[in-house]
Amino acid sequence: MSTLHWAGLLLLAVIAGAVVPFQSAINANLGRGLGHPLWATLASLLVSIVVLLPIMLALRLPLPSLAFISKAPMWMWAGGAFGVCFISLALVLLPRLGASGFMALALTGQVVASLLMDHFGWFGLMERQMTLSRVLGALLLIGGVVLIQFGSASGKAVIAAS
Repeated sequence: MSTLHWAGLLLLAVIAGAVVPFQSAINANLGRGLGHPLWATLASLLVSIVVLLPIMLALRLPLPSLAFISKAPMWMWAGGAFGVCFISLALVLLPRLGASGFMALALTGQVVASLLMDHFGWFGLMERQMTLSRVLGALLLIGGVVLIQFGSASGKAVIAAS
């Protein structure tokens, strides 16, 4: 894989992460307006369908295999449930923790879960050993979360002074 191609993939991954706090903040406001976070979760998922279907039709994607659908293990269908969990928790927690606090904590959960998934090869992933450097990286991220979430009082004084 060329360096340029790899850099493009990295940029797309950064963009994928960057849209999450926007989605969370917008949905939090929508949840307040609709009267409950679960209404905003439903609205978000419905808008996802409305946006996705025309794209799929324009790409003329073939229908999925019924044989696969009937034989796929149950865990393969859990992605939607995890999506509902993330969207709903973001709606409730982002206004209380702030965008940076929520995202830092969510990212920490993602890294820790990812380390376990890689180490044990869960869900068909290639096994990647949990090395000292990978654990140290996760611990540094958790340290960053602590600074982002609990260091904000001293940060406000520095910003106000400048």
